[in-house]
Amino acid sequence: MAAERGGCALEAVPLPPEVRESLAELELELSEGDITQKGYEKKRAKLLARYIPLIQGVDPSLQAENRVPGSSQATAGVSKQQKSRSTNSRDERFRSDVHTEAVQAALAKYKERKMPMPSKRRSVLVHSSVETYTPPENHCAPPDVTTGLVEYLHHERPQVASVRGVPRGYSSSILETADGVPVNSRVSSKIQQLLNTLKRPKRPPLKEFFVDDFEELLEVQQPDPNQPKPEGNQVNVLKGEPLGVVTNWPPSLLAALQRWGTTQSKAPCLTALDTTGKAVYTLTYGKLWSRSLKLAYTLLNKLTTKNEPLLKPGDRVALVFPNSDPVMFMVAFYGCLLAELIPVPIEVPLTRKDAGSQQIGFLLGSCGVTLALTTDACQKGLPKAQTGEVVTFKGWPRLIWFVIDGKHLAKPAKDWHPQVRDASAEIAYIEYKTSKEGSTVGITVSHASMLAHCHALTQACGYSEAETLTNVLDFKREAGLWHGVLTSVMNRMHVISIPYALMKVNPLSWIQKVCSYKARVAVVKSRDMHWSLLAQRDQRDVSLSSLRMLIVADGANPWSISSCDAFLNVFQSRGLRPEVICPCASSSEALTVAIRRPSELGGPPPGKAVLSMNCLSFGVIRVDTEEKLSVLTVQDVGQIMPGASMCVVKVDGTPYLCKADEVGEICVNSGATGTAYFGLLGITKNVFEAIPVTAAGMPVSDQPFTRTGLLGFVGPDYLVFVVGKLDGLMTVSGRRHNADDVVATALAVEPMKFVYRGR
Repeated sequence: MAAERGGCALEAVPLPPEVRESLAELELELSEGDITQKGYEKKRAKLLARYIPLIQGVDPSLQAENRVPGSSQATAGVSKQQKSRSTNSRDERFRSDVHTEAVQAALAKYKERKMPMPSKRRSVLVHSSVETYTPPENHCAPPDVTTGLVEYLHHERPQVASVRGVPRGYSSSILETADGVPVNSRVSSKIQQLLNTLKRPKRPPLKEFFVDDFEELLEVQQPDPNQPKPEGNQVNVLKGEPLGVVTNWPPSLLAALQRWGTTQSKAPCLTALDTTGKAVYTLTYGKLWSRSLKLAYTLLNKLTTKNEPLLKPGDRVALVFPNSDPVMFMVAFYGCLLAELIPVPIEVPLTRKDAGSQQIGFLLGSCGVTLALTTDACQKGLPKAQTGEVVTFKGWPRLIWFVIDGKHLAKPAKDWHPQVRDASAEIAYIEYKTSKEGSTVGITVSHASMLAHCHALTQACGYSEAETLTNVLDFKREAGLWHGVLTSVMNRMHVISIPYALMKVNPLSWIQKVCSYKARVAVVKSRDMHWSLLAQRDQRDVSLSSLRMLIVADGANPWSISSCDAFLNVFQSRGLRPEVICPCASSSEALTVAIRRPSELGGPPPGKAVLSMNCLSFGVIRVDTEEKLSVLTVQDVGQIMPGASMCVVKVDGTPYLCKADEVGEICVNSGATGTAYFGLLGITKNVFEAIPVTAAGMPVSDQPFTRTGLLGFVGPDYLVFVVGKLDGLMTVSGRRHNADDVVATALAVEPMKFVYRGR
C-alpha cells in the first residue's frame, strides 16, 4: 500500500518519463519478489533524491509515506536548496494551494483505476524520444527508457498521468498502438515511429539470416559426375600360407621359458645398454627364469592385506618401467605370467597432473589395478607426497607401489612350483592404445593369441635359435614387445636393446651394435633410419653385411618409402642388401597384419605403386606417373601373416567387400590377434567381431574378422599396400584425405630435414 500511495503522490510531480518508467519497473520487481522491501526503498530514494524540492507542495501525509530510512541527509540538503531557490517562480507555483487541490483531485481519480505494470525489456529506440526534454536544474543524464511504454499506451492511462509524463513542447495527437487501439496522449513522432516498428515481426524469417553463397554450402553435396569410380571385380577373402608344424614346439610361451631357463641357463637373453652405448648388464635365460619365479612367489604369498592375499590369479597389475630398463621389465612381465596375473605395461608418469597419464589412470581404474611394479631407481624419481609416499596421480586409482629389485623378493619354498599351463583363451596381458581423441583403451591378448603370434612371426621372419636381434623400439608395446620380449624368448634369441636416450645422443648406435654383435635382425622405425642418415658421415667403418632382415615397423606409413630408399642408397656400399629391408604393417588390435619376406624365405620381389592422389581421395586406385606432383608413391608391406585370412571392406556402413581397384579397411581373421577392448563390450563387437559380406549381403565366413584400422588394397603377387589409417582420415566435401599424407609431402620436399611437432 505504501508503494501504491507513493506512486499516486508522484503523479502530481512533473517527473521525466524515464524516471517514471524506472519507478514502475522498480515496483514490478518488488511485486515479483526480485528485490526486498528494503532494497526497493533504497533504490526508490536514490531515484527521487533530486526531485524532492518539487513535491514540497504535496499533502504532508503523502510525503511522510514516501520517506525512506537514511534520507535525513538528503532532507538537510534540500532545505539548503530551498533557501537558495526561494525566489524561483517554478517552486512557488508548485507550492500554491490551487495546485495542491488539483493534485488531490487527480489522486482521487487515479485511485479508481489500476495502472498496468511495464515490461522489464529495455530498448535504445525509445531513448531518443526524451533527448529534447529539459530536466530540472539538478537533473543528470537520463537513463534508458523501457519498451513498457507501449504497454502503457496499450492500456488507457489516466489523462493527468499522461500529460504529466510528457515533456513540454510536445503536441497532443491521437495514435494507434500496435494492436490498432486509438489512444489520446501527448506523444512525439518518434514514439509513433517506434510503435510502427513494433508492428513488424521481431525476428526476420530464417532465410534472411543466410546469404546466397552460404546457402550453397548448406546444400547436400551432389556427387561429381566426372569423379572416378571403382570398376574392378569384387575381391574375395585372401588366405595366407598355413602355419607350419614345428616339432617339439612348446605348448605355451611359459613352457618355452621354462625349457630355456633350465636347459640353456647360460645362454644370453637380453643385453641392456646405458646412454653411452656401453653394455651394463646381460640377462641370461637362467636368471630370467629364477628371478621370474621369485617375483611370482612373492606376489602370491608375501603381499597381504588384513591377513588376506593382496592378489589372486586373474588380477591386473601395472608395470611402470622406464625405456632404459628392459631387464627389470622382462622379469616383471614373465613373473606376472607365472603368477597367473595380467600385466598392464604403461609409461612412467612424469608429473602429478600429466594429461596423458590421466587417461592411463582411467584405464588402470577400469582394469581394477591396485598394485604397480617398478624399480627402486624409478620409484625414487616419481613425485612424492609430504609423507614420502608416491603421490596419487590425477585420475589414477590408489595404488600400492612394489619395488621388484632382488633384495625385496623372497626365495620360493621348496614345495612351491608354478603351474605352467598350456596356452588358453585366458587373458595373458593388456596393451594400452591411445586413440586420436586422446582416450586410452586396453586391448586384451590371450595366451593362445600370444603363442600363435610368436609362431606366425617365427615362420614369417625365419627366426632360429641363438640369433641376435637389435631392438630400437619401445619394448613395452607393439612390435618392440612382440619381437624383443615374446618371440625372442620363444626362439632363445639374444636381444640387444637400444634405449631411446642413446639414440638421441648417438643416432648411429644401433648400426654400431649391429656391426659389433653381428646381429642378424634389426627392428627399427623409419625415424631411426632418418637419424642415422644425418650422422653417418661421422663414422664410416661400419658394416651391415650381417643383417638378413631389417624390419621397418612403421612401413605402412606413406613417408617410410623415402627413408627406406635413402637408407639403402647410403648403406648399400656398406654391406646392406636391397632385399634385407622388410616393411611391415600392424595395429594394436590385429597385431602384425603383413610383413615383407626376404627372398631367401621365398618372398616375391618388392612392389611399388605410384597412385593418383585425386583418385585416392575418392577411394579409387589409379596408377599414375612419378613425374606429376599430385601422386603418392607407396611401397608394399609384404604378404599377410601365416595362418591368417584377410579381406578389404568399405569404410562406412555395412562392411561390404571392396572391388579390386577400391581402397577400404583391411580386416583379418586369425588366431593371432587381440581379443577385446577390456571392459568395453560395445566397441569390442564392432572391431573384433566384424562380419564382412558380399555385394549380395552374404557373410564371407562363419568366423568373425578383426578390423585393423589400416586403409589399403591388395596388389599383384598378393602384396598388401597401405595408404593410410582410419584414425588419420579426414573427409572434406565428400573426398577423403589422410593426415599422414601431410607428413609425407613435407618429407618429400626435403627428406633430410625433420618435421618438428607443432609447426
